[in-house]
Order: sequence, then C-alpha cells, then structure tokens
Amino acid sequence: MNGLMMDVPLTITSIMRHAEKVFADREIVSITSDNPLHRYTYADAFKRVRKLANALSKLGVEPGERIATLAWNDYRHFELYYAISCSGLVCHTINPRLFAEQLVFIINQADDQYLFVDPLFVPLLESVAGQIQGVKGFVVMTDQAHMPESTLTNPHCYEQLIEDESDTFEWPELGEQTAASMCYTSGTTGNPKGVVYSHRSSVLHAIGLLMPGGLDFSSDEVVMPIVPMFHVNAWGIPYAALIAGNKLVFPGSKMGDGETLVDLINSEGVTVSGGVPTVWLALVQYLQKSGKRIDSLNRVASGGAATPLSIINDLDSYGVYTHVAWGMTETSPLGTLNVRLDREALGEERFAEQRVKVGRPVFGVEIKIVDDENRELPWDGEAFGALKVRGPWVASAYYQLDNSDSDDGWFDTGDVAIIEPDGTVQITDRSKDVIKSGGEWISSIDLENTAVDHPSVLEAAVVGLYHSKWTERPLLLVVKKEGCEVSREEILAWFKGKVANWWIPEDCEFVDELPHTATGKISKKDLREQFKGYRFSSDMN
Repeated sequence: MNGLMMDVPLTITSIMRHAEKVFADREIVSITSDNPLHRYTYADAFKRVRKLANALSKLGVEPGERIATLAWNDYRHFELYYAISCSGLVCHTINPRLFAEQLVFIINQADDQYLFVDPLFVPLLESVAGQIQGVKGFVVMTDQAHMPESTLTNPHCYEQLIEDESDTFEWPELGEQTAASMCYTSGTTGNPKGVVYSHRSSVLHAIGLLMPGGLDFSSDEVVMPIVPMFHVNAWGIPYAALIAGNKLVFPGSKMGDGETLVDLINSEGVTVSGGVPTVWLALVQYLQKSGKRIDSLNRVASGGAATPLSIINDLDSYGVYTHVAWGMTETSPLGTLNVRLDREALGEERFAEQRVKVGRPVFGVEIKIVDDENRELPWDGEAFGALKVRGPWVASAYYQLDNSDSDDGWFDTGDVAIIEPDGTVQITDRSKDVIKSGGEWISSIDLENTAVDHPSVLEAAVVGLYHSKWTERPLLLVVKKEGCEVSREEILAWFKGKVANWWIPEDCEFVDELPHTATGKISKKDLREQFKGYRFSSDMN
C-alpha cells in the first residue's frame, strides 16, 4: 500500500518559487569587479534570472548540457546557479585556482558548451583557449563599460546578453533526479573527478543544512558564504538561505581579505558565515591588528581542513562560536557538524578536546568505520578505521568513470576516523597521510593542531618520511608568525605531555610558506615531493 500524498518533485525550481513569493524583499548584497557594493532583492534577482534563462535558450543549448562558470561569489554567479539548473541544464562550477592542465581536463571532460567568466579570469582562459575543445562561446560577467578586450572566441557581455530579454519564462517541469550541477574534486591523487548533484540531492542537502543538527538558519539571519561558490556549491548555502529567507552577503574576490570581510560583517549585520580555516585566520589577524570588533557575527562553520583550537579560541574572544564540520565534494558536502557544546557541563579540558572534532552526522548521512578487511568497527572512541558514508546527497559514482568509490552502497571517504559512542567523529587523518612508524600509526592532524597552538606558529604541516629503523617518522614544517622567533628545540619541546612521546616529530623545519591545494587545504603531496630524499639527523648513521 502506498501513501496518498502528492508526488511533487524536489527541485531547485521549487526553492526559487518559494523564495520569490514568500521573501521577495530580502536583500542580496555583493562585491563585484565592476561594483564595489551591489544591492538588490530576491524579486530583482529572479526577474534577472528569467531574463538569463531566455538568453540561454537563445544560445541553443539543450537540456542536460553543461554550462560552466569561472567566477567569484557575487549576484551574477547566484543568478547563474538558478537560471542554469532550473532550465534543465547543468551548472558546472570551476575552481579558478586549479592548475591550467586541470582546467583544460575538466572543461573538456565535462563538454562544457558555454563558459561564464569573471573579468579577472579572462587572461587565465585566454592562456588555455587553444586546448579547450567544445566551448562554443564565453560570457564575461560584467557590463559593457567594463568589458575587457579579449582574444577569446565568440565573447559576450553578460549584461548585454540579458538586457533585451523578457523577464517572463516558462520553467520546465523537471524530475527530481535531473542533474542540477557538478563540481570536480581538486585532483590531489590524479585527474580531478566530476561529482554530479541532482535537484533532489541539492534540496535535501539544503534542508539538512538548515536543521538544528546543521547550521540552523532562522529567517532573520544575515548569511555570508565565504566558502567559494565554485567549491561544492558554496556548501549549499545559496539554496539553504533562500529556503529560510535570509539576507545574503557575497564578498566577491575579497573572500580572503580580512579588512573587507570585517567591513561587510559590520555594515551588513552578518550573523553567520562559513569558510575554511585559512579564512578565519586572516579574519582574526586583521581584527588583532586593527582593534575592530565583529559584534553581529555569532557563529561560523569551519571545514575543508582541520581547524586548530587556537583559531577557535581566537574567534571565541570576539564572541563568535565555531562549528567544526566535515564533508567533501562527494557528500555535497555536509557530512557531520559539531553543534554548540555545553562548556560548563564538560569542563574546560574536555570542552577544548571535543571542539576540534567534527561532530555527529546530520540526519541523512549514515556513517561507519571499517578495518582493512572491511569489517565494521565499534563506536567506542578507541577503534579507528576507514570512514565510509551513505545517504541521499552522497555520490554513487563519478562522471564518465565506470568505477565508483562505493562498496555495497557505502562511499569510502579516504579519511581515517574514530567514532565515540554518541556518534561524535574525530578525523585522525587522510588514509594517504597516516604515518606508520614502527608498525603503529601517528595522526598528522593531531600533531598539526598541537603545533599551531604554540603562540609563535602561524601554520604547520606534518608529513611522514622514510626512516631506516622506523619505516616512517613525522617531519614538522612550520611557518612562524610575523615578528616571532622560536627555535627547533622549543617547538619540539612543546609536544611533550601533549602527545605520546613516540609521536613527537622527529625533526622540525621552518619554511616561509606551505603549499595549498585549490580548495585551501595544505598540499601534503607537494610537501612529500619537496622533501623527497630528506634525511633525519637520527638516521644519518
């Protein structure tokens, strides 16, 4: 027997219709390359979205074809999110920080038909245009007055493209499993892989983000997604915020600029935000130098890499609570989130220990850990194993690849984790970054978090390198804070009493900077290549 309920598909179009009818006057504020502070309402936005949908139709693209974007977080990129997906096309957001050869690979594999590009990235596309095979034209996201000279084939101006189009459009009725958007992984272990999100998965993920176990947006929130719109759909915030009716603030190309972020938070009354740890580091550094406050901001989500306790404590001092989260491109990305903890009940030591963990799975995501023989391990806070997940917004396969990373319906995340009895997850490492020393494992993440708690350390990374006796030993790489002096011996002594003695890094090297991936994570692959052949002093004899 089936239920007697209406079979109404879950689509991004339904989010758009809801937002325009119920929250028409809510604002979207953004910085763009041609406007220092653009401001309009949901009603204004969706009027332009319909004009854009008409323009896309006239370009002759067919349902299911990919339309790419190479752009920052701003109102035009927002318009593309809805016009492309709700037209039955696939919004393919591209990370401009990828290497040129990776850009070429994903544009060609995705078979993008048109590419919408921020003016700042026109030179980047010009440098690889001869290697891009199927793109029929390029749309520069600006007005005619700011349209750059370009050697790109068949260039269009965004504002000119939509200017004369009708602001009415008959949206197609889409099945909820229709592809809505796609994003490629950063390709740290080979070519990037395409993850294709459906309308259904995107809507369910947005609802998951809105739940109390997620970021719990209320309708009066002012939300600023600092996480890029080219990275896993800005964590789903451009969808979730519209369901809740939030004012949206987009920082454009200034997402890494502490001063701009602080000014936007204060001028627009931002209450909640999301970004990677390096963003919060830049924000805190500016606040400390300027003496300014960010009193409207009450909480942030931090993910994409391990969030050091020092950054969490620094944000605490400004009245901002940090929710550490875990996810990946293949999970849309929300997998787990650390909700607000009771400091008094836990006590200071336990409170600090729990805050850096990535929290419990949100409803919609099932998790388990398994050993090398794929046997499920207990949630006892001690056993560690490969973290696997499944759920309605978890990828089952990659675009145009025969193989999937799922096993009996479970996706192998590549992370190693411990799960406590209450479901709290502690990510101990990436499987490829676990250090095996003398047959025992060492968590590079725990060592890095301990290192950055030192008052003189700005950033730290740990990699496992060859040792003749122990097979591998950890090498600590440190970027010192400006104006700080600290010795190798002081840094290594810092670990005593904080980790097991045999975990203490074998050596420490100071570097001017650490390499990062296109999504802001420390690139362990590049570090292992950079220090290939390194010899520990204890291994010289």
